[in-house]
Order: sequence, then C-alpha cells, then structure tokens
Amino acid sequence: MATSGRGGKSLVADRRYIAQKVAGTTGGRGTPPPKKPAARKAAPRRQGNILTRFVTGIWRIIWGTFWRVGAVCIMVLAGIVFYFYQQLPPVADLLDGRAKGSVTLLDRNDTVFAWRGETFGGQITADTVSPYLLHAVVATEDKRFYQHFGVSPRGIASAISINLAAGRGPLEGNGGSTITQQVAKLLCLGVPYNASQWKSETAYEADCRSGGVTRKLKEIPYSIAMEAKYTKEEILTIYFNRAYLGAGARGFEAAAQRYFGISANQVNPAQAAMLAGLLKAPSKYAPTNNLKRAQDRANVIIDLMAEQGYLTPEEAADARAHPAQLSDAAQTKSGGFFADWVMETAPDFLTSTTTEDVLMRTTLDQKLQRDAEEALAWVFDNKVAKGSKAQAAIVVMSADGAVRAMVGGRKTENAGAFNRATQASRQTGSSFKPFVYAAALDLGWSPSDYVEDVPLTLNIPGSGKWTPDNYDHKFKGLITLTQALEESRNIPAVRVSEAVGRDAVAAIAKGFGIQSDLAAGPALALGASESTLIEMTGAYAGILNGGSAVTPYGLVELKLKGEDESLMGAGGGIGERVISETAAKLLTFMMAKVVESGTGTKARLDGRPAAGKTGTTSAARDAWFIGFTADYVAGVWIGYDDNTPLKGVTGGGLPAEIWHEVMTRVEDGVPVTELPLIIPEYRNPPNAATASNQPVDPNAEFPQDPIFQEQSSEPSVPMMNPSDDQVEALLKDILKGDNQ
Repeated sequence: MATSGRGGKSLVADRRYIAQKVAGTTGGRGTPPPKKPAARKAAPRRQGNILTRFVTGIWRIIWGTFWRVGAVCIMVLAGIVFYFYQQLPPVADLLDGRAKGSVTLLDRNDTVFAWRGETFGGQITADTVSPYLLHAVVATEDKRFYQHFGVSPRGIASAISINLAAGRGPLEGNGGSTITQQVAKLLCLGVPYNASQWKSETAYEADCRSGGVTRKLKEIPYSIAMEAKYTKEEILTIYFNRAYLGAGARGFEAAAQRYFGISANQVNPAQAAMLAGLLKAPSKYAPTNNLKRAQDRANVIIDLMAEQGYLTPEEAADARAHPAQLSDAAQTKSGGFFADWVMETAPDFLTSTTTEDVLMRTTLDQKLQRDAEEALAWVFDNKVAKGSKAQAAIVVMSADGAVRAMVGGRKTENAGAFNRATQASRQTGSSFKPFVYAAALDLGWSPSDYVEDVPLTLNIPGSGKWTPDNYDHKFKGLITLTQALEESRNIPAVRVSEAVGRDAVAAIAKGFGIQSDLAAGPALALGASESTLIEMTGAYAGILNGGSAVTPYGLVELKLKGEDESLMGAGGGIGERVISETAAKLLTFMMAKVVESGTGTKARLDGRPAAGKTGTTSAARDAWFIGFTADYVAGVWIGYDDNTPLKGVTGGGLPAEIWHEVMTRVEDGVPVTELPLIIPEYRNPPNAATASNQPVDPNAEFPQDPIFQEQSSEPSVPMMNPSDDQVEALLKDILKGDNQ
C-alpha cells in the first residue's frame, strides 16, 4: 500500500527535513546556511534606517510646514495684489497728481518767462518722449526694468549690501527700488491726499516717500499689481508725468519747458541726462540752483547710457563737450521780482491758491529786463567799492504805466524775496520837487517866472522857527523857476510851495499816485515824505503822458489754461487828468534842463532828449534819479536796507549813472523822438535892480557849481489852502523877501 512501510509520515515533509539536514552536514553544492557574522551585521542596518527615517520625518514636517505657509503667503499676496489691481484706475487718471494748480506768466510778446506753483506741462507718453530721455531714465533708475515683474530681488540685495558697507541700516540710503516701485511711491500706494490727515501736501508726499520695512512690504504687492494691470510703457508714462523735477516742475514735459524752453520730445542726450539726473535729488541738482552741479550729475548719466549701449562713444563725447544750458526764462529764476509783484495784483484764488492752471499775460519786456539788470551790475562792478552792501532798485515803464522791467535788488533772488522797487517806502528828497512846480504851473505860473533864493525863516506853530538851507549854503537871489529846479535849490522850492499852498502840492502828488501819507509842514516841498520807487516812477509817467494820472500795472489778461474767455483784464493804465497838458509840457521843459545842465547831467543820453530829477534825503540815506525819454520812464533808487547813510552818493551821482546805463541799453536801436515840451517865453525879473543875479534866459545854459547834492528837513506845520488872490499876494511878499 501506499502508506505501508513509511511509518505514516508525509513524503514531502520528509524530503524537506532531509534536505535541510543534508545541507547542514555535508559540503554539497547547496547554498550554505547564513553565517553568524552576517547576522551581527543586520543590527547597524536597522540603526541607519531609524536615523534616515528620523531625518526624513523632520524634513517632511519642515517641508510640509514651509509649503503650507508659503501657499498661505502666496494666497495672501495674491489676494492683496488682486485687491490693489481692482483699485488701480486707468492710466489717464494718474498722470497729473497735483493737488493745486499753477500760474504761467507770459511777457508782452506772449513768451513764457516765469511760473508759479507746480506746473504740469501736459501729458507725454513713453512713445512720444525723446528716446534719449527714456533711455537716460531706464539706465539711471532701473536697467533691468523690462525683465522684472515690479520688484527686483537682486536690486534689493545689492542695495542692502551697499548700505551695510556704508555703515547704514540695511534699508537706509539705497533702497533698490525699481521704477515700478518708485511709481508706487508717487501714487502713495493709492492713498489720496487728505488735508485733515496731513498738515500740507509736502508732508503728504514726504510720508509717501518714506522708507522702512513696512513701506517696502506694502510696495511689493502694489508694484506687482501695477505690472499686472499696466504695460511697461504705461508705467513709464505715469513716471514721466508725475515725477517731481525741481523748480516747481511736475513731470518731464514741465521740466523740459522750465529748464530748456522745449518739449520733452525734443531734448538731446545732454539735456536728457540732466533731466534724468534730477530724479535722485530734484532740489539739489536743479540747474536753476547750481548749473555746474547739474552738469556734473548729467555726465554721470551719460557714462551710464554709454555703458549700457544707449549712446555711441561719439554721442557720449559730444554730450559731454556740449553740456545742457538753461533757457533765458529759466535764468531769470522764475521771473524774479516782477513775477512776484504781478502775482500780488490778482486775487489769491486765481494765483497763489488756485486749483486751476492759469495763464497771465503781462507787460514785461524781457529785453528791457535784461538791460536793467546788466546796467545795474555794470555800475556796481565798475563804480562801487567791492563788498559794498548798498542796495538798488529799478523800474522801467511806459507812459501809460505799463511796467516793462523791474529790479528789486542787486541780485536776482528766489520767489518771495523783498522787493525794494515795490515794498520799500523811503524819503523821496528833491525828487519830490517836480510836484511843487507842477502845482505852480497848473495855476498859470511860467518856468521863466522868478523866485527869490535868499535866507528864509518860517515860524512853525508848536515847533518854533524853521530855517531851510541850500545844498551849497549859498544864495543866488532872484532866479527863475527853471533854474531853481535845475539846480535843485531848496529855499525857492519852499517859497513856491508856501505860495501855492501845501495842500495844492499834496493834491498834485496824490493825484499822480503817491499813496503814502505826505508831510504836513513846509518840508513837504523838500521830499520829507516817503514813497516807493514804483509810485514815484508812475507819478513821473503822468508828467510824460501830458498830465494824467497812471496806475502802474503788470497784468494785461488772466485766463484759465485752454480757455479763451478772460477772467481779468489790465489792472491799471491812464486815469484822470491831474494837471493841464500845458503845465505838463512846461514842467517837462524844466526837467529837461535838469538833465541838460543841472544836477542830473550824468544821466544825459548822447543824441537823445531826456528829462528827470535827482533826489537825496537827509544824511544821504537815500539817493534817487527818476527821468524819462519820449519812450520810457525809469526810476532808480540806491540806499541801505538798514538806513545806513550813503558815503559820497547823491541823486546826481550813482543813481543818475545807473539811469544813464539803463536807458542807453533800453533805447539802443530805437528812433530818436523829441520830448513833448513847451519852451516858455522869457520874462524880465520884476525887480531886476535888486536881484543878486543878472536876468538869465531860461533857455540858456546856466553856470553850475561842481558838486550837487540835496537835503531835506522834517515836516512840522499844518497844510494851508489859499485862494487865487491870496496866492498872488503871497507871491508878491515872497518876491520882496518877506519871510512870512
């Protein structure tokens, strides 16, 4: 049987047992059993597996945490970016970021000469701007602009390294900002200006430009959102229009017009480099502040443009050899004193606080303005001791009061500087005397009438006796009114003033535009009262135009930019008649003698008739010369701001010389025109036998003393207003030498 003889054991089991036994006891070809050393080596493998599993576990925890946190951060960043993306307006709404408007001033030829406020030159795009300017900006501010997505990690790392090497904090100094990040700052990350939150727009912008970690963290998503919303060209367009570039210029178009008088699409490499150099520090590198420093900064930009392939070596060399220069308008530093004055003649809401862009057409003649400035500089360079702190002012105007030039001080200063032509009220001295004689001539007196130049003492109620004196302490007896004004003799002026009445003299002066309070006593005739240079020059314009008052003006028309309708017209011009035309022409004759052979001979013009009057005040604190040709009236004042007396200066000296230099330049090339004057008939003196001087033809040359100067005394008595009969009686007394 199958199971007999086997002891009932399984055949397979037996074979497996036998095989194992044989393998363990014989050296057959079967695989030997594992050796014990092999069993001992298994333990280290188990320890390595544990360490690996531990490290792997830690890594899995870190990685899991990292990608989860990273995913959350990315989701948060994406959410913030999406939020900013949704808030960003169309590009056109971001180009003009000013909170206030500006004023652009045009001269008499409608040429821009000055600006006030922050000007916006109009929209310019990355496609229309000069390629040189686009390349200069990219080369200077962000050479990888077209490669990044709004933020440059490499740029930030480089900036941190530079800051640490310089001993600054990691985010102090260089910020590594891309152009996109700079635009984000210009937009203040979308936060609009709020007057209740910031003290001023300047404080608002300073806050927007502030650095630090918090600001950088806000800039990143905003910049990425801009990159997602706008094209690179649109981001550059915002930058070109909103960047502040010094001197009140907002945007590259305004800056190009401000500094070079051209559009931003016309600038050459040198000009483009100078404009791009302003981005680092607009006020510091503004060419109107320091042209040489701006040119040096431009050379750095030119080197960068050449290194990055935007300029050929030849173009770079040419740009360095021909640096950018300021336009004539820019050299006037925003119009100087004239612009300040004309801005004050219009309402604030249309000028200094305007929310609109305003155009102001003015009377300024830039050629005459340069003439006046150059003449003043020449006289002080050649006639005045170096280091002198004496100041001077000049006004040039037409006979109708239109101001053509104004110098408010020896140096052209920044906007808002003290204007000595319009703001300094000073004693007028003998330059006031024409109003005395104007009053007499208007009453029918003649330049050939006579008045006594003999000692005079007046009893002043409450003050006692007052005795005026002449500049030379001499007396000439009976002289004509013409000679009295020509030689600027004080006693005859007082006699005439007392004869016609001080109130009549004061009325004439006020009628011609002298607004300040006039002296009440007899010293009124000698210019004890104060006035401004522009008032006095305007008063003399009234004499030139035939006896009608003028209101000096600089504004011709004011309107909103882009509009045709005028909001304001001229603020001055010819007004009411003050004296008769005959009186004005006779007075012009007398004043012509002052220049021809009197105290104002240093003002004489070769081949051109001129008339005027000198003036020097008490202790020589002020010196004046005001005069006119048939074309223009010009006034000159010299003095110290602190009223320090002048040394060796009278109205017939430096002021007359300055006037001469001004008018020589102003009249250059202008056809000669005769003055509007009347030569009076000669009259015999009423008592020639007792006159200390022989009768002299008023048309003849008068002998002159070698030195001319004027003096004035303090006012002290009330004014009087005599009738015509009283004037006649008083005149007879004066001619008899009666000291009433």
